[in-house]
Amino acid sequence: MKTLLRPMLSLFVVLSVITGLVYPLVVTGIGRAAFAHEAAGSLVFDGSGKAVGSSLIGQNFDEPKYFWGRLSATAPNPDNGTASGGSNYGPLNPALADAVKARIAALRDADPDATLPVPADLVTASASGLDPDISPAAAAYQIARVAKARNMTPDAVQALVARCTSGRQWGIFGEPRVNVLRLNMALDESAHGGVR
Repeated sequence: MKTLLRPMLSLFVVLSVITGLVYPLVVTGIGRAAFAHEAAGSLVFDGSGKAVGSSLIGQNFDEPKYFWGRLSATAPNPDNGTASGGSNYGPLNPALADAVKARIAALRDADPDATLPVPADLVTASASGLDPDISPAAAAYQIARVAKARNMTPDAVQALVARCTSGRQWGIFGEPRVNVLRLNMALDESAHGGVR
């Protein structure tokens, strides 16, 4: 037994050091060197250098003067990073149709002057519940409401939306998207000379 115990303990210590210390430190170092912004949480800072959020996690904006992001199904609070997980109903689930109808009615009540079709991403939750982006169509749907609430021209708001719109990744992957946090920060900077 003693002849087996020593090699087993030695192997345990060596593997613990390699997999518990060396490997994590190497991977963390590579991540920080190659992807410094992402490894630090993709934080977004205001003009004074204060972190106001992450470009990768949605935030709850509900005032008319802000663009609203994709719905969050996290609980107990919207956009709760500690409660991320599968939250979508299946496409054939009647509860999804009922929820979408109620969300469309709420959007129409919040902006009765809106005439554009309601984009799907404004009435459905993302799988993670933390989506930081909306489609350009979802942003276009909200331009008139935001412009009116901020006493800005729709063209000025549209220019900010265009500035905050990202294309497909590497030109081929995904769809164009608008980061809601960055757009709302740009609105605050434009209208008030600072960020909330």
